[in-house]
Amino acid sequence: MISNNHMKKWLLFFLIAMLAVIPFLDQKISLFVAASEESAEEIQEMETLEEKMDAILDDELLDGAVTGVSIREADTGDMLYSNNGNTRLHPASNMKLLTGAAAMETLGNDYQFSTEVLTDGQLRGIVLHGNVYLKGKGDPTLLKEDLDQFAKDLKDQGIHTIKGNVIADDSWYDDVRLSEDLNWSDEPFHTGAQVSALTLSPDEDYDAGTVIVEVSPDADAEQAEVQVTPETDYVTIVNNTEMVADTEDKDISIEREHGSNTIIVDGEMPAGGSDSRSWASVWEPTGYALDVFKKSLEENGVRFVGNPELKTAVTPENATVVTSKKSMPIEELFIPFMKLSNNGHGEVLTKEMGKVVHGEGSWEKGLEVMEDTVAEFSVDTDTIMLRDGSGMSHKNMIPANDLSQMLYAIQDKDWFPAFEYSLPVAGEDERFVGGTLRDRMTQGPAQGNLMAKTGSLTGVSTLSGYVTAADGERLVFAVMINNHLDDSVEEIEDAIGNALAGHAFGE
Repeated sequence: MISNNHMKKWLLFFLIAMLAVIPFLDQKISLFVAASEESAEEIQEMETLEEKMDAILDDELLDGAVTGVSIREADTGDMLYSNNGNTRLHPASNMKLLTGAAAMETLGNDYQFSTEVLTDGQLRGIVLHGNVYLKGKGDPTLLKEDLDQFAKDLKDQGIHTIKGNVIADDSWYDDVRLSEDLNWSDEPFHTGAQVSALTLSPDEDYDAGTVIVEVSPDADAEQAEVQVTPETDYVTIVNNTEMVADTEDKDISIEREHGSNTIIVDGEMPAGGSDSRSWASVWEPTGYALDVFKKSLEENGVRFVGNPELKTAVTPENATVVTSKKSMPIEELFIPFMKLSNNGHGEVLTKEMGKVVHGEGSWEKGLEVMEDTVAEFSVDTDTIMLRDGSGMSHKNMIPANDLSQMLYAIQDKDWFPAFEYSLPVAGEDERFVGGTLRDRMTQGPAQGNLMAKTGSLTGVSTLSGYVTAADGERLVFAVMINNHLDDSVEEIEDAIGNALAGHAFGE
């Protein structure tokens, strides 16, 4: 066993050694940065686009990975550069480009979702004798304030008391809540929220089927304070936090147990720390929306005779619409969908296409519509595999050349300006402008110029979209990196973006 004196000597020796090494480390870091900058300058000085792309892709970060790159003239669709362009690769969230294009083409950029409140009863005085139905038709933007407005509408029409049940109708889509390839590890979080025709979002990011869990320090208590937005009894919070006498933030874990609506909150919260906030998905979001709707009714003075049963059923054909609400047009929904890479929106749009075209709100029918639609944009459907609308599946596959072909072909559509506007813009720090690219390419010719969809899964990184070169030539590009082990491969995508933006084609 090492004595305390020996331990102190070793610690002193270690500190002295570190003080001697730090200046050397600073020098090495400076040299590395200088070398990186020099390399970027050298690449920009290369004459041909092929030389530049080959030099960027000659990076040890890509050792063992498969990288597909496809670059076209936006005006003609002519191929300017291709590396593994016909190799099928996983697109991650670049899948949303296909979903978005198919939805715009199939549904129209002015398409709106709707939600209805109906009754099969009769109003006698101020008492409604019968059931109230909350019927969802896929709207992922439904908020607590919308349910409050429904409650006010009922009361304004003379319904002060309900003698009956409050029933949720989610039959617009099928009852399959999760796409078949979604990992269990994603399912408790907003990235893997369940899909229902009747659902609720906690805020204007519109992560449907989720609640916001906020953990705040409480210096007068043994545990941190936990709040859920919107307030609902549908989830149960298990608060395992511990307040500690510290000022530095600690890690707080917020995770829902699989198969239930029990959300476990763990970790130490310092008295001087800041709030911790996270989105947790709910199990069976139909019941969640129904629970919050009942609260809205009660909060707005609509009473019940006895204890109404909350259940799910199909609305009778003879039911009367009491009030309803339409969502924003999907061209507006595309801002959070594309900018923030909202997975739930991709899946809802998929099911909605199936419902509108084939009368069945399922992944199977929706993906069938998507495949038929992208075929119209000259995508070779014999070489692609579509498994979901968000890109969460590791079984989605498409070659970079087909993806760039689709991006070229859709430019003459009347809905294209809205589609392009929804894409993240490189280096723009406004959240609903830069989106998932707001912290990337913040310097260089791609900043404020390149508009593209990002994609990220374990071992997958993608970036595809549009950029204008230095001489005004507009380009379409698709970059798909698969089987990588280092997340810094994004730097390669950014280098490609800046190289394209800085390139001059000449005569």
